[in-house]
Amino acid sequence: MPLASVVAAAFGDALTFWLPVSCAGCDALDVSLCSGCRDALAPRCIRRPLAPGLTVTSALPFDGVVARTIRALKEDGRTGLARALAPALDVALRAAVPAGARVTSVPGSRAAFRRRGYRPVDLLVARAGWRTQRLLHLQRSTLDQRGLGRHARRRNLEGALRARPVTGTVVVVDDVVTTGATLVEAARALRAAGADRVIAVTLAATPRHHGDAG
Repeated sequence: MPLASVVAAAFGDALTFWLPVSCAGCDALDVSLCSGCRDALAPRCIRRPLAPGLTVTSALPFDGVVARTIRALKEDGRTGLARALAPALDVALRAAVPAGARVTSVPGSRAAFRRRGYRPVDLLVARAGWRTQRLLHLQRSTLDQRGLGRHARRRNLEGALRARPVTGTVVVVDDVVTTGATLVEAARALRAAGADRVIAVTLAATPRHHGDAG
């Protein structure tokens, strides 16, 4: 993880320690995440196809406590929550990553990194004990995906990513899958760069789009 991300994460953890907090999942006072909300983060892996030859494994449904905790991590700078979310992501990665596969993450925009000071996906993967290779990068600017429909998301991301030359199987990780447009574009870029097979893993999946529990 880049030094700037490490410093930002450590600063966020320190703020969580010294300043009064409430539970990210239920707003209970004086605890960053209560025991009941921690229990709600127990993994229940979900698998669904995104496109021909591409399936995503997600650790959790993105609703309730899970959604609130992930939003607190991403939007409120509460980086200490990554430690509570990471075990579920680790389970999904162990279920999906074959031996010898390379693991990479979906790149965020520069604007998002400047705003947060860290990359949530990379932080989650690191807390889960996995290492990623920086294989993907944005080659053009895109609109914020929030508020866009399924087809608009895909059009927004078409051709937006480029991958370094790569062979074999690649596992691409993101925090939340909604329509799957980002992961489909990542898979396209990786295959164009030489990957033989692409597998997708996310921490969470929006319930209205996910498939059967695995």
